[in-house]
Amino acid sequence: MYFNTPLRYPGGKGKLTDYIKLLFVQNDLIGGEYCEPYAGGAGIAINLLLDGYASTIHLNDLNRGVYSFWRSILSQPDEFCARIERVPVDMDEWHRQREVAFDDASSEFDMGFATFFLNRCNRSGIIKGGVVGGKDQAGPWKLDARFKKQELISRIERIALKSDQIHVYNRDAAALITDVLPNLSENTLVYLDPPYYVKGSGLYQNFYKHEDHERIAELVKTKISLPWLVSYDHAPEIVSMYAGCRTITYGINYSAQNRYKGAEVMFFSPKLEIPDVANPAKVTAA
Repeated sequence: MYFNTPLRYPGGKGKLTDYIKLLFVQNDLIGGEYCEPYAGGAGIAINLLLDGYASTIHLNDLNRGVYSFWRSILSQPDEFCARIERVPVDMDEWHRQREVAFDDASSEFDMGFATFFLNRCNRSGIIKGGVVGGKDQAGPWKLDARFKKQELISRIERIALKSDQIHVYNRDAAALITDVLPNLSENTLVYLDPPYYVKGSGLYQNFYKHEDHERIAELVKTKISLPWLVSYDHAPEIVSMYAGCRTITYGINYSAQNRYKGAEVMFFSPKLEIPDVANPAKVTAA
């Protein structure tokens, strides 16, 4: 699959794009809207928009750096791409950008760019993680291995052309569910991919405790009237929280730090027609 998003993300869900397209087809949602309360790299959302399945996408992320990135490339794409062109991709710059990314006083644009820079240069795109190749750059890969400037600029330019069809929010997911979703059209699919239950604290700056997962599960089941689906790492606690919902379990490959295969679980809203597919991660365009 060609990646349209400029961001890398642990457990990135871009591989589920074709499964979500099936949901659009089977539920007569083509041309409707699509919302991700935990957007991150927004791989699926961007694919759906650029491929014409969704007419409008709504991206929400509580993390200020991720939010600032999306805001910056939509409002100042030329300036952002120019900075990509001229930025040195070396350890001195990595240290400088890391300081910017973790400085609350940084401007939105600077914060967005620093988040992008670290995402492309760090292992598995983890903002608070280590740099590719290590700080001594002795590894087989160097920090610029995933920083192909012209390719990244091209992705940003394509997305910026659709800026009037992209809405970006910096809300807690619970607030988005209660305050924003009721105002979206009935022809909107909501896909929630909350932080992993088991390893979330090691992957995300904004991770959940058990009670946070419980709160979201309750809101999803009682407050979202739009068609929705939720995916998680497979954990008994999560399965219990979504008891009574239709469920499928499937295998998926991860690449955070080390490559490994894990089990994920997906839950669906009552009226959503579910494609007859064994593994959503292995659906192909054909």
